[in-house]
Amino acid sequence: MALTSLDTNTALIIIDLQKGIVKMPATHPVEGVIARSRALADAFRVHKLPVVLVNVVGGAPGRTEQPRRDISGLPADFAELVPELGQQGDDILVTKRTWGAFAKTDLETRLKALDVTQVVIAGIATATGVEATARQAYELGFNVTLAIDAMTDSRPQAHDYSVGTVFPRLGETGLVADIIALLEGRS
Repeated sequence: MALTSLDTNTALIIIDLQKGIVKMPATHPVEGVIARSRALADAFRVHKLPVVLVNVVGGAPGRTEQPRRDISGLPADFAELVPELGQQGDDILVTKRTWGAFAKTDLETRLKALDVTQVVIAGIATATGVEATARQAYELGFNVTLAIDAMTDSRPQAHDYSVGTVFPRLGETGLVADIIALLEGRS
């Protein structure tokens, strides 16, 4: 579904734009993902709408077929958000230990306390952290918008499948410029 509107109380959720993750290989240039995420954050801040910055420090404990990354040897600054996001004192910070930002965190409670009815999601990785957060938001009753030019994945096929097949079933997709134009049009 193409981007149509933003609710009065919309929050921005930026997933895993942290020092340790942005250094990993990606399908799209990470610098552009960061810059467009910052543009969204700045626009949301100007309109006094919530900005949620999410980082990840672990993983769900279940068994998987693929080997898990050993997190004990990660650099000390692995989970630090990239400074290019321009973190502000009133941004909502969420540290997750699973793929999605709502699982085992207080994000739903915090957004509902602010009467948020819609979320715009950006970040890394499209088919894991971004998609899991979008699925959880949708299942919790939030309207979901995905900023498809402010996300990337290390796997091109996974990124394309999420953007082309999964996301249209969870909400609306759009470009950062179009999302910002909708925000500006509300003033």
